[in-house]
Amino acid sequence: MKRTEVYILAGFLGSGKTTLLKRLLEDERDSGRKVAVMMNELGNVSIDSDEVGDDVALKELLGGCICCTMSGQVEAQLQGLLQLEKPDAIYIETTGAAHPVEVLDSVLSPLFANMLHVKGIISTVDGRRWLDKGAMGPQLQQLLIEQVRHADYLIVNKAGDLSDREQADVSISLQGLNPHAKCVLTNFSKVPLRDLRGLSHAGEKENSHVTRLQTKDLGLSSFVHTFKNPVKRERFDEFLRGMPDTVYRIKGYVKFEGSSYPDLFQFSYGMPSYIKEDMNMPLNIVMIGENIDWGKIAGQLRSLEAGFASYEKGIEP
Repeated sequence: MKRTEVYILAGFLGSGKTTLLKRLLEDERDSGRKVAVMMNELGNVSIDSDEVGDDVALKELLGGCICCTMSGQVEAQLQGLLQLEKPDAIYIETTGAAHPVEVLDSVLSPLFANMLHVKGIISTVDGRRWLDKGAMGPQLQQLLIEQVRHADYLIVNKAGDLSDREQADVSISLQGLNPHAKCVLTNFSKVPLRDLRGLSHAGEKENSHVTRLQTKDLGLSSFVHTFKNPVKRERFDEFLRGMPDTVYRIKGYVKFEGSSYPDLFQFSYGMPSYIKEDMNMPLNIVMIGENIDWGKIAGQLRSLEAGFASYEKGIEP
């Protein structure tokens, strides 16, 4: 099944995200592909939506941040785009206050995660602001660092305003935080777009697939597993207790033995929560983590299902 590509454009306020989006959309028009845009603004009025042409399907998320207060709307808007527009690619321009991990969590709904191919997180950085970030509050400094640390591709804008020494300092600092992402110093987000098109790859094994967001098998990545059978609740809880600390999010639908319908399950910061559903839902779970051996996780999940199948047959797993 062909999956829709998703590009997440992150970066602090005024760092060049909209300029980058315009260049990407022009390239898509030239290639003849069908694309859509989701644009998030903290205010109730969209400032940048006029930059998107009438030929591009646009969904605006206003009055909040995509990664916290608006995560439910993100799911609804994405589902609408996938069903009605069926685009080849979706570009998501986040607010300057968005945390990349939280955005990825909002985008990967278990309802349609296997329909998306997240190509990567592209973070734009204002070179001067990065050098002067010490003047910002600690929370904003940490946000800038997280936007760099979890990126797959780093675009340092306004490089022409920096001396050769300052450009070197920026490059060394960013690559020290994120050695796996390519870092390009430029002006007006002028980067080779072929670099962005080839950001990630996906590997598929049986009923699971992994989207590795780094160009190497390192860093932030997402994993989707589809259950074929119910699982035993106590064994699932045991599986969760063994999760590495760098598994940041898990969400999806899990059917437990003896239940007619699945539970909506979420796991964050080591804490699980369950909500009983009153209808059948696709038994997908989505996991997001950093430096995780997803092959090992997939094996553990298959073992859970096999254990329940053996239990039903009267065989001790």
